[in-house]
Amino acid sequence: MTRLFRDPQGPCLAPRGSIVCVGAFDGLHLGHRALLSEGVARARAAGLEAVALSFEPLPREFFGGAQPPARLQLPRARFEGLAALGCDLVGLLRFNRRLASMSAEDFVREVLVGRLNAREVWVGPDFCFGRGRAGDVALLRRMGSELGFVTHSLDIVTCVDGERVSSSRIRDALSAGALELAGSLLGRPYSVSARVVRGRQLGRQLGYPTANQRFGHCVPALWGVYAVRVRGIGEAVLAGVANLGRRPVVQGREPLLETHIFDFSGDLYGRRLSIEFVAKLRDELSFPDLPALVAQMDRDAARAREILAHPPAAPVSRPASWSPA
Repeated sequence: MTRLFRDPQGPCLAPRGSIVCVGAFDGLHLGHRALLSEGVARARAAGLEAVALSFEPLPREFFGGAQPPARLQLPRARFEGLAALGCDLVGLLRFNRRLASMSAEDFVREVLVGRLNAREVWVGPDFCFGRGRAGDVALLRRMGSELGFVTHSLDIVTCVDGERVSSSRIRDALSAGALELAGSLLGRPYSVSARVVRGRQLGRQLGYPTANQRFGHCVPALWGVYAVRVRGIGEAVLAGVANLGRRPVVQGREPLLETHIFDFSGDLYGRRLSIEFVAKLRDELSFPDLPALVAQMDRDAARAREILAHPPAAPVSRPASWSPA
């Protein structure tokens, strides 16, 4: 069972030693998966703990202030994805002013060595960390020779088109509606996983009841109306149409994912659903009144049904624990 920890300081979590992979891991794209695959394989071979070490919020969100950059994954989905890749421990360290001010040297001593008893550290080629991003691969290798761990930097992973795989490139693809490109960089279709919350139930009154999912402090990586596939309701993969936006017709403000699931009736409040984005139908628009909105929703639903005529097989999942250590 995968364990989660949030605090950079505390008792050692890996008395036998660990192999630690460090990164943002936003989206868990092909590059992240290659790095984590190496780390997990090394940990299994050596009988050590496999650790994925990241931050929540991500540093770029913390420093982004009122205008944080878009996120590919919500925190729990990121944890579950790391667990599914075989990590025994997942660190989503609370990134706050205290952690932001920690020197790279202290981070190595207190977190990598003291908290995780690292024997090997795996990072990407451009990895930087610590106050002022002063730490890099060279510092890790120098300190590792003194403190008893080895640092590995994995080469850049490229996609079929020969260009670099990166979270920023995936965000750009999603923003442009290029879902196929985003999927090729991720190694799977792009999806959002979150718990269903109560909304204003306006969709039900309009003939389109929706499952609503919020994003908390995270900014979505894409906006608009999409044909989607829905997982998390039994074993079935269901078809639907979803709007991700701020709902200008009803004066919405926070980002909300509203999914109408075709030919389904039931209570989904509190259930975790995964919404896979298959095709973009249009941008979010403002309509003069509710009848005009409903007419467009009818057109969106008909188009989504055409696109989603052949649903794929259900994915394989691995159980994980969300309780912090």
